[in-house]
Amino acid sequence: MIIEIGHFSLILALALAITQTCISIIGVKINDLRLIQLATPAAVLQFSLVLISYLALTHAYITADFTVENVVRNSHSSKPLIYRISGVWGNHEGSMLLWLLILTGFTAAVAVIGKKLSSNMKTTVLAMQSSIAIAFLSFIILTSNPFIRVLSAPPDGLGLNPVLQDPALALHPPLLYMGYVGFSVAFSFAVAALLLKRSDAAWARWVRPWTLLSWVFLTLGISIGSWWAYYELGWGGWWFWDPVENASFMPWLIGTALLHSALVMEKREALKVWTILLAILTFSLSLLGTFLVRSGVLSSVHSFAVDPERGVFILLIMLTFTGGSLVLFAVRSHSINDKGVFTAISREGSLILNNVLLAASCGAILVGTLYPLAYEIVSGGGKISVGAPYFDLVFGMLMVPLLMLLPFGQLLAWKRGDFVAAAYRLAPAGVIALAVILTVYMSSQHSLWLAPIGVGLGIWVMTGTTQELFAHIIRSKTTLHCTFRRLVNLRRSVCGTTLAHFGVGLTVVGVVVTSTYRVEHVSVMEIGDRMQAAGYDIVFEKTQEQEGPNYTSVVGHFPVYKAGVKIATLKPSKRSYVVSSKKTTEAGIHAAWYGDFYAVLGDVQKTGGFVVRVYFNPLVRLIWIGALLMSIGGLVSLSGGRINTGTPRLKKSDKLVSV
Repeated sequence: MIIEIGHFSLILALALAITQTCISIIGVKINDLRLIQLATPAAVLQFSLVLISYLALTHAYITADFTVENVVRNSHSSKPLIYRISGVWGNHEGSMLLWLLILTGFTAAVAVIGKKLSSNMKTTVLAMQSSIAIAFLSFIILTSNPFIRVLSAPPDGLGLNPVLQDPALALHPPLLYMGYVGFSVAFSFAVAALLLKRSDAAWARWVRPWTLLSWVFLTLGISIGSWWAYYELGWGGWWFWDPVENASFMPWLIGTALLHSALVMEKREALKVWTILLAILTFSLSLLGTFLVRSGVLSSVHSFAVDPERGVFILLIMLTFTGGSLVLFAVRSHSINDKGVFTAISREGSLILNNVLLAASCGAILVGTLYPLAYEIVSGGGKISVGAPYFDLVFGMLMVPLLMLLPFGQLLAWKRGDFVAAAYRLAPAGVIALAVILTVYMSSQHSLWLAPIGVGLGIWVMTGTTQELFAHIIRSKTTLHCTFRRLVNLRRSVCGTTLAHFGVGLTVVGVVVTSTYRVEHVSVMEIGDRMQAAGYDIVFEKTQEQEGPNYTSVVGHFPVYKAGVKIATLKPSKRSYVVSSKKTTEAGIHAAWYGDFYAVLGDVQKTGGFVVRVYFNPLVRLIWIGALLMSIGGLVSLSGGRINTGTPRLKKSDKLVSV
């Protein structure tokens, strides 16, 4: 009965979403306050109905209700509770229901929090959000229904994909979806601005916090996914330029550009057209990512579905919202007038260049991701691949000028800046970065020159970013009490920006060092054999069998010695899941401040030994620490309470303007 309630709640949510969208548009069009006021309770009720539906499916997983086809295919009675819960979104149907839950949750949040928004703007935004919900409700009910019953319930299920049975994968999809779907709010505000012909500083003040919140979630989701791939897939890397990895990275890049562009619009009422376009493109790229994951057009370890019917449905959704919004943008953009006037050497100018480089990087990744698909269509089935060398070269070339520019942006004044004065203030940071470049170059025996420059750029960003913060806090002839008081009274946006930019520099250092100076050794080892890697001795001591809750594993023991002193024991393993008859690789990792020792236990050879791969990844942890600092910086900026900033009330005569 609970399953039927969940299914019926989805149908009711669809009917309510259609009603809400129609009533809201009509209410704004004819300026009927009674119809307009219905949007808020309708949005909250719609979220409640989807939540009931989601909880019904979760209950089926927790109680192992094998009368439900979705539970049979993706669960098993022996699974730990955490993986029963995460199994709800570990499949196509359940993950789309989570996608919808987050969408309606954001819609309800706008309805409840947006009390200071003008009624017409708020209602139009809610109508757009509800129209997106209509599309995905229809998609779930018609093609991806998670509540289908089986005629004869089996005694047990088939189990969740073993690689998804991991704590990081319990967090990765929800965080990623919070980022993807959160950008729908910026999209809806952009469409509302075009429909109502209202785009001003107050509009930007409302869009930016929602964009920042979504950006924080997406940053966390991508970094946790990278960390999971690092220790779970057993290939020793943290990023593979996989098509679905790229699909999550592209909206992150454009979302970053949107954050900075909205800042210019808020402070100077400039870049209005560009900001609205970025808001449209960010969510459009999120829809593209959803299409790539679920259509099967590109192969990836992250793909959920390969059903062409589902892919066509999502493609139609993407074309409808992306195409429709771009047409509206083309028709209305000429009526949007920028007010701010500034020179090229200014904070506005630096943020424009920032936007150009981020957009170009996203475009390069988009071309590399979709080119194999386009080639296959044009050539009639021919195959081609675009790999890491292309992405590393193109993306790296575009990031160099962006990183060089980053510290300058904080020092240049609005409207008209002094580049020479900013360069003079950044001279100490430049000296430190140059010293680091020379030190790294000399210590690497002159064999590499790009890597030291990359490390120096990361140091340049970190020192240049913090230098200005210290200039605000520490001044000559001042007491410690005054210094502390200045620190406490600093605007949270300043502290948040500093943390985020420092995280960028830290991530750059981690990426460059671990990519360039990584050590890898592969050999067939028997018990008692010894291997040398990065100046350390690794001994194959023994293997032992262990029993897990729903798997068995063979665990290898590899003590690591430095100058005869044992510093760690690596314990890589091979797990065999009884239900699915699948195997997974669990890396043995010893983390230290200077890098990770990383061992992978391969298959048994006919000669009796094991294939063993050992890596030393220097400073690899800086990648995820930097991403975490970026996210914390975003949350610090968001904590300033700016999400409650209101916009000027529209006049009673303001309503939707016909195209």
